[in-house]
Amino acid sequence: MKKHIGFLTLDFPLARWLSDALRTAPPSRSAQDLLEGLGDLMNGSTESLMLELGEREPGAADDLLRCGGLSIDLRLRRVSRDGVEISLTPKEFDILYFLARNRGEVFTKEQIYQAVWESDYLLDDSNIMAFIRKLRKKIEPNPDAPEYILTIWGIGYKFSDKL
Repeated sequence: MKKHIGFLTLDFPLARWLSDALRTAPPSRSAQDLLEGLGDLMNGSTESLMLELGEREPGAADDLLRCGGLSIDLRLRRVSRDGVEISLTPKEFDILYFLARNRGEVFTKEQIYQAVWESDYLLDDSNIMAFIRKLRKKIEPNPDAPEYILTIWGIGYKFSDKL
């Protein structure tokens, strides 16, 4: 599976250099987003910056993910388990697709938040936990013994890479 998330360690001088380079680059939405993220890192309002790498093409092969009995269709924003459609809210779908697309990788609650919410939203551990709990009730055959979305105690969550 092609990965779309990259982690990068930036020290302050490198972040400043990149920030200065972006300010002189031709204006683009991606450059502006990265510049804002770097500003947040440098002023201490966030501890990490998550980058999604590459542009997605419509109809790309990973628009449809199959994980065990679960099918996730990005284009139609539809989820089914064993052929039965599951109704999800937009944010539940976004969280599920993000985790499934990066199957096997462990993400903190903050990283999930940064990947899914585009606008300001109150980051509270209990918010992400509530979304995960609701998702498990909908997609898991037995929500008390999850097969798809696994808790990595003390860190966060991952989508099982064993399916």
